[in-house]
Amino acid sequence: MSATVDPALREEIDQFGSKDITRCIHCGNCTAICKLSGDGPVFPRKTIRYVQLGLKDRLMASAEPWLCYYCGECSETCPQQVHPGEIMMTMRRWLIAQYDRSGKAARLYTSQGAVGSAIVKSALIPLALLGAYHLATGFRNIATNRVMVNAFAPVAWVWMAVLIHFAALSWRLGTNALYMARSILGARVGQAPLRLSYFAKELGSLVLHFFTQKRWLDCGKDHYRQWAMHGLLVSGYLIMLVLVVGLLGWFQTDRIYPWFHPQRWLGYYATAALIAGSLVMLTARVRKRSTLSQFSQHTDWLFPSFILVGAITGILVHAFRYAGWPYPTYAMYTIHVMAMVAMLDSEVGIGKWSHMIYRPLAVYLVNVVKRSENIDRA
Repeated sequence: MSATVDPALREEIDQFGSKDITRCIHCGNCTAICKLSGDGPVFPRKTIRYVQLGLKDRLMASAEPWLCYYCGECSETCPQQVHPGEIMMTMRRWLIAQYDRSGKAARLYTSQGAVGSAIVKSALIPLALLGAYHLATGFRNIATNRVMVNAFAPVAWVWMAVLIHFAALSWRLGTNALYMARSILGARVGQAPLRLSYFAKELGSLVLHFFTQKRWLDCGKDHYRQWAMHGLLVSGYLIMLVLVVGLLGWFQTDRIYPWFHPQRWLGYYATAALIAGSLVMLTARVRKRSTLSQFSQHTDWLFPSFILVGAITGILVHAFRYAGWPYPTYAMYTIHVMAMVAMLDSEVGIGKWSHMIYRPLAVYLVNVVKRSENIDRA
């Protein structure tokens, strides 16, 4: 199979993180020690070689960077100290940028200024909409004698904006994921076509790995805590996603529910999970004690920071509302919405958030190909 060589590939990928790729001597230690490599796709040595040789097409068609969960043993034992785990992380950033045809992901990963600009622009959108609404209504809907969130920000209008934003982000994520799938499956030149039944039979693995990210457990017992904290964070995120996208009319209310009401406890659990998970992630990056958190690119801080800000401002809105403080409630609500819109615009489909979609998708696609190959051999 012929391949096109891109001499500028290594320099291009260097912009997304690790610059140690040229120091790899291909001893194979990383591949030999990796607990996740060998059962099908082999990495990280092969993918590193793709970069060194400028084989851009083969790297684009590779699922291996997504099958790496950054266990860290390869980096800890590398004789050249080139940190293969961080190189794989760098490849994932580069791949996300390739899947995103708008070019926004590439700008965010390679320019801190672009990140700041994108955050400010996105955050100003809900502020402008709220300002326009109150200007149009003559500021009559800002209650000062008691807290009326649904007068300050009518839930029907907010919900409609949430659904439109959700649809737009889903389209971006879906088209990026489709481009990823085509890149990986399109490399099967000259092989038997994949039947729809193969995709249908492996849907269970897609769902399983999306909700559990269970390959982390294969890294070894030292990673159980990391897997558990990741699961806690994702559970809080998914609960809040359902409450905001699917049940906002029930969740954003001026009613004062009793302490035992499920609306309160779902919100409390999600908030606690988000705060705990984001604090653990941020603390690890500050301390740099583990291999996983030893290196941090500027975009690595975005997701946990946004989650922490969103959770804290969200619970403060709740506390101010129950305390009966109108202006602090409205101000914190505005800050909360601004932070969440900025997070979603800079993360969904193009940021670190995308790992929880692209990783299980890669596992799914590899399993589909495996099923095809096993049947062909039989």
